[in-house]
Amino acid sequence: MIYQRTLKESIRAVGVGLHSGDKVELTLSPAPADTGIVFRRADLADKPSFKVGPDLVNDTRLSSTLVKDGVRVATIEHLMSAFAGLGIDNVIVDVTASEMPIMDGSAAPFLYLIQQAGVKEQKPARKRYVRVKKPVEAVEGDKWVRFKPHEGYKISLTIEFKHPAFQKAAQTVELDFAETSYIKEVARARTFGFMHEVEYMRTNNLGQGGSMENAIVLDEYKVLNQEGLRFEDEFVRHKALDAIGDLYILGYPLIAAFEGFKSGHAMNNKLLRELLADPDNYEFVSFQHADDVPAAFHRYSPAAI
Repeated sequence: MIYQRTLKESIRAVGVGLHSGDKVELTLSPAPADTGIVFRRADLADKPSFKVGPDLVNDTRLSSTLVKDGVRVATIEHLMSAFAGLGIDNVIVDVTASEMPIMDGSAAPFLYLIQQAGVKEQKPARKRYVRVKKPVEAVEGDKWVRFKPHEGYKISLTIEFKHPAFQKAAQTVELDFAETSYIKEVARARTFGFMHEVEYMRTNNLGQGGSMENAIVLDEYKVLNQEGLRFEDEFVRHKALDAIGDLYILGYPLIAAFEGFKSGHAMNNKLLRELLADPDNYEFVSFQHADDVPAAFHRYSPAAI
C-alpha cells in the first residue's frame, strides 16, 4: 500500500521575504495523517492557521498568496513545489512574517531542509491522488492553461519574452515525470526579473528583498548574474517549478497532463478552481500496491529520500 508522508522531525531556517524584505523564521514540523499542508503565522498572538486550498489563494501579484480573514502568507509556491517533489502530504509550516523566505529563488533550499528533517510514511493512512477525468481549461486573452487525462504526471509549458537572453534559450519545456527527476532537473531553477520592473515593484511595495543572490536579473540585453544560468532553459524550467507548486495547493498529487501558454500564478489558480467547479472533472484515487502507482510518481515522489 502507498501511505501518506510527513517529516520525521522539525527543522528551522531563517531568510528574507522577496517582496516584503522582512526577516522570516521558517519552521517545518511533522503533522498527523490527513492534516494536509497547514500554514501558521507564528508571529501573531493567536497563531492563525489555514490549510492550503485553491479558494485561499486571493492574491497572485508575482506570487501565490494565501489570504484568510485579513491574514496573509505570501510566496508559498517554491516551498509547495518542494513538498510536491518529495511527496509530502502532511506538514505544519510556521512563519514569523507575512511572506515565505525566498532563499536562493528556487526550491532547492527547501528540498534540502526536508531531506535534513527526514521523511516518514504514516501507516496505515493511504495516500490519495486526484485523477483528472476529462479536459479542463482556463483562458484569459492569449494566455491559457489546461488539464488533460493522463495516467501519470507531465507538464508542457511555453513562455514568450521578446528579449535577447530568452531568444538564445528554449522557451518551451516538456517534463514527463516518468522519465524526469524533479530533484535534478527542476528544483534548482531560479525566479527571474528585469531591471525595468524594479521601479514598479518598489512603488507597489514588492521586490524589497530581491537581489542577485535570490533571482536571475536581466537588463535590456543580458543576464547580469556573474555565474550565469544553472540550466540553458532555466527561465521556463522555473515556470514549471512554479506551476508544480501552484497546482499542489490543491492538497493532493495530480494524475494528469498540465499544459500552459504564458501561464502564471493567477492562471494556475484559475485552472484549479475550474477543475473543482464540476465533480465530474475528477476523482480521488488510492493504490493498494506500489506497482499500481503511475510510473511518474516513482520518480516524482521517491520512496527513499
